[in-house]
Amino acid sequence: MKIELTDTCSGVDWADISEILRRVGMAHYPPDVHKRAFEASHTRVFAWHEGRLAGFGRAISDGEYQAAVYDVAVVPEFQGKGIGSMLMAHILARLAQCNIILYASPGKEAFYETLQFRRMKTGMAHFKAPDAMTEKGFTEGPPVMP
Repeated sequence: MKIELTDTCSGVDWADISEILRRVGMAHYPPDVHKRAFEASHTRVFAWHEGRLAGFGRAISDGEYQAAVYDVAVVPEFQGKGIGSMLMAHILARLAQCNIILYASPGKEAFYETLQFRRMKTGMAHFKAPDAMTEKGFTEGPPVMP
């Protein structure tokens, strides 16, 4: 399967981005929100197969020593073909000088471990919808108050 990677936002149908994120069970927003987020990101990548969007990802970064990966998704019909690894290789190459963090969808941790990511002992999050994130398996529950 021939996959072409691009890093430009031109030609992207942002409704497709929103729909793909919904289909894979990730956070999704109106198309214009995704457009602004990808355009504002330090690094972005889109995978295309015969003109069809097969996957994408992005990272925010200071470009010097810290970065965070977000929105890495592969269209379900294209999963299991190495596209996620291609997307991550593209992102990691552009951030080689940085420490990189991400939070994986529950059940996808093993994929990131194959890319040399390690589980953190001190990771913390402050989500807009904390109960929903606990239900989805991202957090362990409300903080314990002293």
